[in-house]
This record gives sequence, structure tokens and C-alpha cells, in this order.
Amino acid sequence: MTGVAQAADGVPGVDVSNWTGDIDWQSVATGGAKFAFVQATEGTDYRNPRFEAQHGGAAAAGLIRSAYHFAQPHESGGAAQADYFLQNGGNWVSDGQTLPGVLDIEDNPYQDRNGKNHCYGLSAEDMVTWLKDFTAKYREATGRHAIIYTTTSWWQTCTGNSDKFKSNPLWLARWGSDPGELPKSWKKHTFWQSADKGPLVGGQNSFNGSQSQLESLANPPAEVRVSGQAKSRKTYTVTISNTGPHPVKDVKVSGRTFGGQRVVKAPGCTFSGTAVRCRIDELPRGQKVTFTITTKPAKSKGTVGVYVTVGSVKLTLKAG
Repeated sequence: MTGVAQAADGVPGVDVSNWTGDIDWQSVATGGAKFAFVQATEGTDYRNPRFEAQHGGAAAAGLIRSAYHFAQPHESGGAAQADYFLQNGGNWVSDGQTLPGVLDIEDNPYQDRNGKNHCYGLSAEDMVTWLKDFTAKYREATGRHAIIYTTTSWWQTCTGNSDKFKSNPLWLARWGSDPGELPKSWKKHTFWQSADKGPLVGGQNSFNGSQSQLESLANPPAEVRVSGQAKSRKTYTVTISNTGPHPVKDVKVSGRTFGGQRVVKAPGCTFSGTAVRCRIDELPRGQKVTFTITTKPAKSKGTVGVYVTVGSVKLTLKAG
């Protein structure tokens, strides 16, 4: 079917799998789609044989794309399935055109084959643990929070309506004219699958936001966390952690003592009198650097410390 798509709410997109077959992606783009979800894997033993053609074709046509993994939580652990997904197309890349990968977790479609119930034979507690293992592994490997595709009814039944996944964007499956009630973890959906077919190829979806917000989800800004501690009146530490998806370059740290003390030691930094300056040329994703500043107080009593500035972050490290 062809035509110009009008998203029910937001930016229109599609989802496809091997069953969709060969796709004319330029026609999909001309029809109004701005993004595409492409199945990559299922369990730990299935890979979509059309994945490269579909995923790459979507990008070549100018669409933002993402890969998704169809979960089989009764077969193996969440971390194992995340690993398989990451190794077979699900890894996020910082190219400005790739969304975080998707964990598709929904009603067991193979009940006649595997003899399991709607929840794959897992208790709500075990299902939440499985989901945590998958999403934590994905976050550790990519620096991104995996998108979760699910239905409200399945989530309520099979996770006990868990509220533990607020950081993961929600792709809600509900065919109809509105998204309806959301699972407890989320106050809003990020994506909505409103139909299994329509004017565009595959499932019909919308992004709950603007085109620029969709692009930001594909290419988020760097993320750095700064913390510090007064170990004693003479010793202070400052830790810079790269908690985002990109390497961070040229991080500058500056500090100035107060309370009548001067800097006497600061490995990896330059210092003079009350001032200290440190620099990180490049901090890879998931890495952290700690600087230790040693001072010599001019008096044994009273409040002393160091004022620290890292970018827009300001810390005051005090010791009594």
C-alpha cells in the first residue's frame, strides 16, 4: 500500500521484519515516514536474514533507524540475549541516524510450541529481573537506555505493572485511535504503534514529539558527572565520569582553596599558591578520572576547603 502517511500523534514511522520482505525505502520516505524499526534478532538463535538490506536501506533513504530484539525470556537470561542482539545489529552507533536499540517484550506468541503461558512461564519478579539484566547490559555496552516495546496489558500482568524502567523510552503497542492507559513505569510514551498495517509498509508508528526531538534521541549530547569529596582538612578528590554515549574531549578542572591554605600536591595538574588546574584531553565513554588535591592549612581549626569548577558545574568541598 502506498500513500502519504499522517501520524496520529507526532512524526510518522514504520516497523518491519523479515516477513515484510523487500522494501522500496525511497517510496517509504516519499510517503512521509521519518524513522524505521527493523527486527534484528530473536532469542539467541535467530537473526533476520534481511536485516542489512532493511536497516541499511532505511538509512540510505534518509530515515532514522533502529534495530529491535524479540525477547524469548524463557530460553536464556536477559544479559545473554542483549549480548546476542548487540553482536547482530543491535549495537548503537553515534552516526546521528541511529536510535537506541529496542527490547520487544510482549505476549508469548508460541504458546502451542513452547507450552508456556502469556508470561513465558516467568513470575512477575523473575520477569523484572530478566528485563533489568537485558537493559543494564545494553546500557553498559552502548551508553544508551534501550527502548522498550510492550503493551499495557502484558506489562501489568507479567511484570506486576513494574515502575522500575522509567529511564527506558516506551514504544507502546496499542492499535486504535489513541494510546490509552500507559504501563506504570511511564508517564508518557515516546513511540506508539497504532496499527499493524496502513498507508506505509509494515506497522504504523508515530514519535511523540518533533522531528528535531527525534534527531536528538538518535544523537544525544555528551553527559559528564562531576563529584567531589573532602577526605580530610588536607586531602580533596574530584571525580569526572563520562556517563553518556560519546567520548568527551578537553575537560578542564579548576580549583581554588579557601580558609587560609595552599596547594602542595596535585598529580596530573598544575598548581601555584591557592590555585590548581587540571585537564583531561579525552575521556572515553564509561570511564572516569579522579584528581587528588593535597593542601597545607595555615591553621589547625576553622572551615577550610576547595572551590571546584568543571564546565558549568561548581562544587564546594569543605572540611571542618
